[in-house]
Amino acid sequence: MTAYPHLLAPLDLGFTTLKNRVLMGSMHTGLEETRDWPRVAEFYAARARGGVALMVTGGIGPNLEGSVLPGAAMMASDQDVENHSVVTRAVHAAGGKIAMQILHAGRYSYGPKCVGPSPVKSPISPFPPAELDEAGIEKQISDIVNAARLAQRAGYDGVEIMGSEGYFLNQFLVTHTNKRTDRWGGSYENRMRLPIEVVRRVRAEVGTDFILIYRLSMIDLVPNGSTFDEVVQLAKAVEAAGATILNTGIGWHEARIPTIATSVPRAAFAWVTQKLMGQVSIPLITSNRINTPEVAEDVLATGCADMVSMARPMLADAEFVNKAAAGLGKEIAPCIACNQACLDHTFGGKLTSCLVNPRACHETELVLKQADVVKTVAVVGAGPAGLATALAAAQRGHRVTLFDATQEIGGQLNMAKQVPGKEEFHGLVDWYRTMVGKAGIALKLGHRVGVDDLSGFDEIVVATGVLPRDPEIEGQDHPSVVSYIDVLRGKVAVGQNVAVIGAGGIGFDVSEYLLHDGESPAENLPLWMREWGVCDPAEHRAGLAPDGPQPEAPARRITLLQRKAERHGKRLGKTTGWIHRATLKMKDVSFVGGVNYERIDDSGLHVSFGEARENPTLIAADTIVFCAGQVSDRSLAEALAAAGIAAHVIGGADVASELDAKRAINQGTRLAASL
Repeated sequence: MTAYPHLLAPLDLGFTTLKNRVLMGSMHTGLEETRDWPRVAEFYAARARGGVALMVTGGIGPNLEGSVLPGAAMMASDQDVENHSVVTRAVHAAGGKIAMQILHAGRYSYGPKCVGPSPVKSPISPFPPAELDEAGIEKQISDIVNAARLAQRAGYDGVEIMGSEGYFLNQFLVTHTNKRTDRWGGSYENRMRLPIEVVRRVRAEVGTDFILIYRLSMIDLVPNGSTFDEVVQLAKAVEAAGATILNTGIGWHEARIPTIATSVPRAAFAWVTQKLMGQVSIPLITSNRINTPEVAEDVLATGCADMVSMARPMLADAEFVNKAAAGLGKEIAPCIACNQACLDHTFGGKLTSCLVNPRACHETELVLKQADVVKTVAVVGAGPAGLATALAAAQRGHRVTLFDATQEIGGQLNMAKQVPGKEEFHGLVDWYRTMVGKAGIALKLGHRVGVDDLSGFDEIVVATGVLPRDPEIEGQDHPSVVSYIDVLRGKVAVGQNVAVIGAGGIGFDVSEYLLHDGESPAENLPLWMREWGVCDPAEHRAGLAPDGPQPEAPARRITLLQRKAERHGKRLGKTTGWIHRATLKMKDVSFVGGVNYERIDDSGLHVSFGEARENPTLIAADTIVFCAGQVSDRSLAEALAAAGIAAHVIGGADVASELDAKRAINQGTRLAASL
């Protein structure tokens, strides 16, 4: 008897059956662009072995003008068929099914040859699209159909036609981007002509026994987006044109509402898919922020969808489905929706990976094989770097002892998890606790390690983390001054007027922590929807509330200060920084930059501006929180070096750079692979 009967139930599509209700959704990983097809194949084959019923590749362009950027992967030639065949053969040998996503980016294509329904430039690209004429539209349709034909030749079990997230087909649907007055514009019947024609002609080309998924934008979250009646009309027409399955797309890339970041509640948009249930007779897939088998099971059991799409959770753990089926849900490495190694890498032109699992997309290069010689390994520090090293070393067969000076594992993850919107870090720490126990790692907590404790070990790893940097401000010993550590650990009382010194990631985290009083919006969907101005698209076009965001009143008045005269949060995550800035602005946080910290006294914080230290200003504050950076805690490493004992120094002890768990976990895993 399984705990997930709906999730693990087969889905009969008539001409084929999916073995469960899990779709690995499409992700831009950059793997296809490496042209290392065995590497691409192993990435997908690992997920097939892990039990996923059906996978969808990253977006594959049908032609040059439709590709997401110059040099992006395409399906347009016999050579492309040969390359992709390497992937499909590996997936089928692993017992899986795979569909290729055909993605025409339209005006989102990051290149000067981009095209669209009208010459309306995207706010996320510097290139205005060329308006297509009739011949140009026919070329795009023909190239998409050709891509589907070639995908079938390459051995794919189906294709997904990308019609959401503001890409090409989506751009024809809404007046925001379609200003045409010919048969491809004007009325909604005309605007939806292109996606219907694409589906109809693809189905005619590939025949009946081939999966055709259409990714439909069910809530655009942009001005002048689709109404829900239009969504239903399109869904019915896409079904009639020959689609096998409808997949849910949420929001355009230019929408100013977060849709997949960690601060978004779990399964936050499943209700949108549920609104379409019963309107069509083909299966519906729901998506976004579904990251545990419990959440997925609940979504299906409550009738929100016929199937769930989980993309990034399959980066975090390729064995997600197998572990769920075996009753090992606690052993599933959790996707924390941090975006740091996936989307941030994608939009930064880097190869995708995963903060939690640095082997994602590196399966053939970062291999944790059994060690030829078993060693005793001491790892000092049970934060992200130390935990990653200990687990990977134990997986290779080494005998590991993990030390930490505190009474709990997790290091600074235990502070991050206190921040509203970062509740997923609770699950990450819990997972580490489970896996440390399963791996048989000797755990010694509450023990500050000295040189003498480390004698007899074959390898010593120092992962002692960071210490707060001394900001060296006159009066910093004033009773109003507290450390971010004490604030996030709940050890100090904080007043109503707060000055936060340091506007890096920690300064933003502390500000968000202090702004909230009561339930976190990330744990309360109606509260989150009000905060971001999301509503039912059946009531207001595109799901945008007419009154806009309505956040709860801030719990405190906060002034966030930094020495640099630049935009606050400039170095935050590429795809999440704007969310943190918007959250603080909605809560009326004062951003002050380019300051010199003169002194702290009973009146508050005294600052000046510029090299000439002009415009002396008092920031009245009951509490002043220091978040002015970190320095590496290298005391143990230095003591070992002085004693002539070799050690590996990793994580914050190596480089003090904010709370960079991504770098720490990757570094620790790679070290363990080399021991």
